[in-house]
Amino acid sequence: MAETLLSLLLVNSSAKGPSLVFRWPPVPESSSRLIRPLPHVCGSELDNPWRAAHHNAISTGTTNGFEQRSHSRHDLPQDADSYVWRTSSGVRDRTRSFSRNRSTQLPSSGRNSPSKGDSFDDEYEEGTAADEYHSIFDYPTQFLSKMLCPQRALCHQRFELVIDDLAFIGHPVSAEDDGAWRFKSEKSKSISRGRGSRNRDADDNKSERSVNGELRSTPQNRNSWLHMFHFVLVLDLPDPSSAASGNIAKYFHVIYNQIAFTVTAVLFQEQVLSNFVETECDILGALEAESIAKGEAFSTYVSHALQVSSIAAAMKTLFESIKSSSMACITLNNLPLELQLPPYLDYLLHNEEEYGLDFVDHQGDEDEARVWGRDLSFGWHLPALAPWKSLLLLDADDALDPYTNLRGPHVRPDERDHADRLVKFLETASVTLSLADMASLLDWDLDSEVFPAVRWLVHHRRAKLVDVVHSGLKTIFSLSPKFNTALSQLSTEFKEMFPQHIVPPLPELLATISAASSKQTDNHFFAAVVRSKEHIPLYHDVVLWMLKHDLLYTLHLHVRIVATSELKVRVREVHERKLELLGGRRVRGGRPSKLLEPESPMDKRPGNPGIAWLSLSPKSARRYSRRIPSVESELGSEISGSYADKEKDEEDVTEESDEDNVGWGTAEDTISPSMIGDPGTASPLQRRWLAAMSEGKDGYIARRFELINQYFDGKRTDDEILYRAEISRKQLREVLHHYEEYLQTFLHPS
Repeated sequence: MAETLLSLLLVNSSAKGPSLVFRWPPVPESSSRLIRPLPHVCGSELDNPWRAAHHNAISTGTTNGFEQRSHSRHDLPQDADSYVWRTSSGVRDRTRSFSRNRSTQLPSSGRNSPSKGDSFDDEYEEGTAADEYHSIFDYPTQFLSKMLCPQRALCHQRFELVIDDLAFIGHPVSAEDDGAWRFKSEKSKSISRGRGSRNRDADDNKSERSVNGELRSTPQNRNSWLHMFHFVLVLDLPDPSSAASGNIAKYFHVIYNQIAFTVTAVLFQEQVLSNFVETECDILGALEAESIAKGEAFSTYVSHALQVSSIAAAMKTLFESIKSSSMACITLNNLPLELQLPPYLDYLLHNEEEYGLDFVDHQGDEDEARVWGRDLSFGWHLPALAPWKSLLLLDADDALDPYTNLRGPHVRPDERDHADRLVKFLETASVTLSLADMASLLDWDLDSEVFPAVRWLVHHRRAKLVDVVHSGLKTIFSLSPKFNTALSQLSTEFKEMFPQHIVPPLPELLATISAASSKQTDNHFFAAVVRSKEHIPLYHDVVLWMLKHDLLYTLHLHVRIVATSELKVRVREVHERKLELLGGRRVRGGRPSKLLEPESPMDKRPGNPGIAWLSLSPKSARRYSRRIPSVESELGSEISGSYADKEKDEEDVTEESDEDNVGWGTAEDTISPSMIGDPGTASPLQRRWLAAMSEGKDGYIARRFELINQYFDGKRTDDEILYRAEISRKQLREVLHHYEEYLQTFLHPS
């Protein structure tokens, strides 16, 4: 929604001058910027701060049960006229299709602050019925019409005007110099019109168009009394201090692109093709003149205008839809049009901490924005468009029913094939199937066919992206922290939708789901609520209803890897033992090895000269040991086994890479338990820990753990792990069971 939207205006200009054709709402009001208490006439007031805080209650006459005398102009001191701010009830002369003279001359500009000597008649203070036609936002309509009808050189481009606390955004368009309405050629459209174009005069602009491009003729190129029209959105100027730098400009830009420019483009097209806007202006102008002549109230005129003018009805529908943050389905000259604003657009005007939901991982990086597209990458707060997500089709009105629209007669023959494919996709879509499953069933390409269909449905609010729901409802849900609708209203609708006695009331159902989500076992929806396979179809509809009303969100399994103290000690002992072998020593039971003992007489015998083992490298020592005669008969089988074990250990040492010595002695090398934050980019020491976790495990389990441990970073959901690793849920549970001592699992939204 756009909380700052105050009104929609349609202004036109003719030979008689500019005029306001229609507005909605009939009597728009801007928010008060400053409220101060009136001075009291009965001496000093001891509790002025309290009076300022309860000014509205005082002005109505009662506060806290005590009668209070409301202030009037006669209660103020004689010099209070300069203290009270008033506006004149300005009325403009009607020049569109009638003339009306007034005996009193009214100011031509708006909001004039009165001086001391000014006097105000009761007639002006009370106003007349005609004043409702000629005043808006305390300004004369003629004044605003002049401001909103720029020169022709400034048309066909973005228009933005700020007056006091009001911002006017639109895209004025005009007829050509000969009075005819035509489309511009592509060459003329490419001419850039920046701020510098405002200084060009009409002659320069005319010559530029004649040189750079010609105007193509249209079916309706006759002269028209309508010179210009301007569809305007009036916004309450946001407080710059309430938003981050640049957000207000971005806020205006989105409203201009999505609403002002789109509506103007359609109106301009229909004016060129069928003189539609001029006809509507004639109808509304004649109706307004007739209502004023009869002395009818402005509300009566507005009611009649909504019945006879499609533009008036479209402006009403558009305004109400924007304020309710819903899709506006309007019709202009029998041309259907759907308009909307991003649902989270107003968040730009507030601090992120005020609305931020830290438990929802809204797509925030540029890659996800590219996946959703430009129209959905801003102000939508959509989850990541991923193959493991699912699609929930929303209930639509008859006018917005995709099946009716796609099968209607207005679909062109060349688009019929695409429409039929989209209908087939809608019939296949289910919350129990992932987008990847849908692509497989339809034999569609995921990126080029499925994702575009999902983007179209989400953008037009026919569907929403959700997590996959288990076909047997064995999905763990939790309650949304905030309901968009009052619980009492939701309970009434829920009871009407599910009157079966086996379905508990909505508050009781919500309490059961909330309690189940905190359990360690039997915490899924089937175990907590359904409890019988016969009730699955009924409760499947219940879950869909709750998801459509944003009452539930899915909890997913996330996994992280913990390197325990025992694991680190074991890895360190292996590393130290290999270092000792590299240095020529091996400790057994705390006693020095034979390599450190003094030379024995046996070593001095011929054929076995003394060898400086510590001076030899491991490879040289191994080569030398292979050349010496066997001493098994002289030293016994124990010494022979010692040489064999030593040779095997030395071979293992020589096969170590340089990475094996990286990380030791650093801050990471501790015996305290620690988390491996990102196993996919683990350090050499962390990889040694991961490898040690698989010691003693079956080969196929160890290989599967090595394949999927890169996704155990606490951020990937179980659905994502299953999709990326291409394994079943049973295989994932098997790995989690065998490596339970090293894994931390928890439930969290995606």
